[in-house]
Amino acid sequence: MGQYTAPLRDMQFVLHELLGAEAELKAMPPHADIDADTINQVIEEAGKFCSDVVFPLNQVGDREGCTYVGDGVVKAPTGFKEAYQQYVEAGWPALACDPEFGGQGLPIVINNVVYEMLNSAGQAWTMYPGLSHGAYEALHAHGTPELQQTYLPKLVSGVWTGTMCLTEPHCGTDLGILRSKAEPQADGSYLISGTKIFISAGEHDMAENIIHLVLARLPDAPGGTKGISLFVVPKFIPDANGNPGERNGIKCGSIEHKMGIHGNATCVMNLDGARGWMVGEPNKGLNAMFVMMNAARLGVGAQGLGLTEVAYQNSLAYAKDRLQMRALTGPKAPDKPADPIIVHPDVRRMLLTQKAYAEGGRAFSYWTALQIDRELSHPDEAVRKQAGDLVALLTPVIKAFLTDNAFTSTNEGMQVFGGHGYIAEWGMEQYVRDARINMIYEGTNTIQALDLLGRKILGDMGARMKAFGKIVQEFVEAEGTNEAMQEFINPLADIGDKVQKLTMEIGMKAMGNADEVGAAAVPYLRVVGHLVFSYFWARMAKIALEKEASGDKFYTAKLATARFYFARLLPETAAEIRKARAGSATLMALDADLF
Repeated sequence: MGQYTAPLRDMQFVLHELLGAEAELKAMPPHADIDADTINQVIEEAGKFCSDVVFPLNQVGDREGCTYVGDGVVKAPTGFKEAYQQYVEAGWPALACDPEFGGQGLPIVINNVVYEMLNSAGQAWTMYPGLSHGAYEALHAHGTPELQQTYLPKLVSGVWTGTMCLTEPHCGTDLGILRSKAEPQADGSYLISGTKIFISAGEHDMAENIIHLVLARLPDAPGGTKGISLFVVPKFIPDANGNPGERNGIKCGSIEHKMGIHGNATCVMNLDGARGWMVGEPNKGLNAMFVMMNAARLGVGAQGLGLTEVAYQNSLAYAKDRLQMRALTGPKAPDKPADPIIVHPDVRRMLLTQKAYAEGGRAFSYWTALQIDRELSHPDEAVRKQAGDLVALLTPVIKAFLTDNAFTSTNEGMQVFGGHGYIAEWGMEQYVRDARINMIYEGTNTIQALDLLGRKILGDMGARMKAFGKIVQEFVEAEGTNEAMQEFINPLADIGDKVQKLTMEIGMKAMGNADEVGAAAVPYLRVVGHLVFSYFWARMAKIALEKEASGDKFYTAKLATARFYFARLLPETAAEIRKARAGSATLMALDADLF
């Protein structure tokens, strides 16, 4: 069955020693009362819930999957509903929500930590509350007061869940060609018709109502993305008392049979005159939906981080227990018939790859969540703007880099297990299958790369990238004369310079041929991802160097992992830079009918 224990020591290291979360949050009026003890208590309790309640359901959900009963009814796997009820009763859905609607008002960074643990324990299960939180955020930002009063308290409490309905059979990422129609009614509602596909958590028996956020077109809407409106479409229309009433005209037509995340119901949703209410302004639905989409992209990054961590934990336990051959330098367990496989260099490479990606991703993810708290709650407008710009810049990197790394890490985990990794009962092959979707949904990783390079960097002449580069440069200059830090500072400074030059080079080429952006985007994102990881690994190494003398082996391990990252993982950028510089010619030269 495997195992999962929340990595509390490393989480607390990132929050308190690396990020100084308590001091950061005390500078924000809504979080001025937060202290380290409160943070630790919350994540410790969340860790217990994840290990004891969610994790035991992960393989159950994978084996059973969801069941389409008929007439739009879907049943979740055994134990999912009961676990969700415990989640609601414990107040976890309300953690980072607005107190005005029943939320606890805790910082986004704490919520982010909790979601890492939930995703390690069971990604498919976690998608139900995760999508609900995204629906809450979209309505909180753009819903009318009436819609907010009707829906937010129920979403905050978790009694109702939420989804987002974007994709249609003929269009995925290209929402400009969606066809769903919304007909205005005299009472201010709309009758919405169309078909949506790939709707995660679209139908289930875990909550008393499901609130769908649906993109559709008004009759007089212009074509393309400028003619899309957003509507809230409940499964059951709330009655005068705010309770589920009349069954609405939105139903699940079928569920998809997928490679992974079997425990989550991925639905075809048919809307036949379903009543909905507009969120935001007419024809500006994407502006409102982007709140949920960006939250989902950060959430998918957390899914990748969660899978990286749980794959590492199980790989490590197996490598310490599995006996196979002798170490090349002589027996390390002479009292046993063979040595545990952790003595072998390449097994250590795989384990350290997982460890470096998990711990680097944790630092990056939590730092980004803290920037969201700054954007939302800091009293200084300049600080809020800078934080918002950094989050916008790095959201595609969080989504794509962390999920690419997760697929690598789960594959390495399966390799550590050898033949047992390919067998379902050990659990590793499920992580590989589950990890694969994260590179696809919420905008494929190629779309994220195009967003990063084309919109976020070239779109503003590199202003936001320069702002992050300044943060890196200030750290490099501060540590430039610290002899003990040279093994980390020099490669960090080097990759920073290379990103700057590569960005300028691609920008110049793109002015003459837009295909240059598409040709360079994916390797470019990998390079930027490593720049970010290099920055955080250098900062973590500095702390470890300062505290290693304490005798705490945690810092010894942190320092060793930092050295592995710079020696074995960062060099990937040399090849990725060459790919980015190769240009579009070799990709576009072959005529389509010659493939």
